[in-house]
Amino acid sequence: MADQQLFLRSKVIVEPLIDRFFAWPYTLAPVQSAMNLAFLQVPLLESYLQSPQVHVAASNNPDLRGGYFINIAEERADEVRDLLAAIKRDRAEILRFAEAITAGQELLRANATGFDLTPLYPKLPPELGGLVELAYDTDNQAQMRFLEPLAYTSGLYQESRQSVQLSFETGIERPFILSTPRLPSPDVLELEVPFRHPGLEELFRTRVRPTTLSHLADALGLDGAQAGRLSGMLSEEPGLAADRHIEEGGRIRYFGHACLVLQTPQAALVTDPFISADSTAGDRYTLDDLPDFIDLVLITHGHQDHIVLETLLQLRGRIGTIVVPRSSRGNLADPSMALMLRNQGFPVTEVDDFDEVEFPGGKVTSTPFLGEHCDLDIRAKSTYWAELAGKKVFIGADSSGIQPALYRHIRQHLGTADYAFLGMECDGAPLTWLYQALLTIAIPKKMSNSRKLSGSNAEQAAAIMTELGAKEAYVYAMGEEPWLGHVMATTYNEDTYQIKQIEEFLTWCKDRGIQAGHLYGQQEWRW
Repeated sequence: MADQQLFLRSKVIVEPLIDRFFAWPYTLAPVQSAMNLAFLQVPLLESYLQSPQVHVAASNNPDLRGGYFINIAEERADEVRDLLAAIKRDRAEILRFAEAITAGQELLRANATGFDLTPLYPKLPPELGGLVELAYDTDNQAQMRFLEPLAYTSGLYQESRQSVQLSFETGIERPFILSTPRLPSPDVLELEVPFRHPGLEELFRTRVRPTTLSHLADALGLDGAQAGRLSGMLSEEPGLAADRHIEEGGRIRYFGHACLVLQTPQAALVTDPFISADSTAGDRYTLDDLPDFIDLVLITHGHQDHIVLETLLQLRGRIGTIVVPRSSRGNLADPSMALMLRNQGFPVTEVDDFDEVEFPGGKVTSTPFLGEHCDLDIRAKSTYWAELAGKKVFIGADSSGIQPALYRHIRQHLGTADYAFLGMECDGAPLTWLYQALLTIAIPKKMSNSRKLSGSNAEQAAAIMTELGAKEAYVYAMGEEPWLGHVMATTYNEDTYQIKQIEEFLTWCKDRGIQAGHLYGQQEWRW
């Protein structure tokens, strides 16, 4: 078997880990990773060790789905204790940096009164030296701006923290990624390699192009036991779908959540790739249905359900470029996705509002994205306008219709959309659910609950459609598909507010002769 030409089996999944916690932008970007490690993950591990049974019980309570509880059996508590000790020992520099950020912010709150900030530099914690700039905005509010590229070349960014686990998709929901670390398991292949390791690209390319086990073992530096485990993940036959390409016209396929695949015979685009590997389920498109080469991957924003390393790592080497929105440069809540992805070995194109990116036979225009980020100063978010095969497609992600006039400007600039894809998670999680670790001052619960990760409600979605004049509307990015549970942890029923708002919007569309739908699972459009 060592020299036989083999493909990676369809149901193989990868979980990218940082200190054994699932990797997502705020645990990968070095400044934000330090804050999450110090003020979320370490306290979470400590809480679990005080009462493992409480965490396990809460993790299995449907009413607490998506809560910060560790779903690891009590008999493995010693392994969690070892993990915590290793983090405190090996990541001491990172933990000190996080504490220095809070101290620096407090220094500004106490001393930055509108006068010269120069005298404050010597008073900053030494861990911040050379990595921050102090500045006022035009309202005399002081802030620290992080020199983010330098953070990637400092001791804050340690690739030794990174590893991956390979296993098979079982169809059973995995533990919630924001709370439960992944421990070693007999049915998992552990690879102590950084995400940019070229061997990972070689491995996942075998979904479309075969190679030998011996080549992969060499590329990944596997020992005999690891190579034996990998051999069970390889197959003589590819799982590729015969209709993954098209020969004429255009096609859009909905792969679940916010993932669309837009195709012509000449090119393919994928939005926010978050794709199931369960090729036996029969009710969804999977990795097997992707075209062999993807000209553009469009990332709308940096939340864990839209920039999904679990999927992206499996596409490296098959992508022309990943298009990401430009960040605000140094804002604590707004890490650069371009820096983050380039450091993982991806080709990246960064765009601002109304920048254009061409691909064979068409182009994509970046358009503004409003709301959904709890009113934080986050600029790295973009909707997109794709033009291909004579159609115009508005890709709205979680953008809100809080300012309908914006979409009037988009229409004046780009014309009328044939298809509009809108997110209507209109009662999302509060500020502290996702951003707590970055907050250096206490936020009252009432204030946090007023600032939510919410997209459009029915009225706002209708306003978007009125201004865009789109011919068809589809609600997506709702996190309803069962294979998204380990990331989304959302639960709806027919009486849930969000579902009622979708029904109201669909009625509004029907009354105006607009073709509309609430997407779930899979769907295809051809022209």
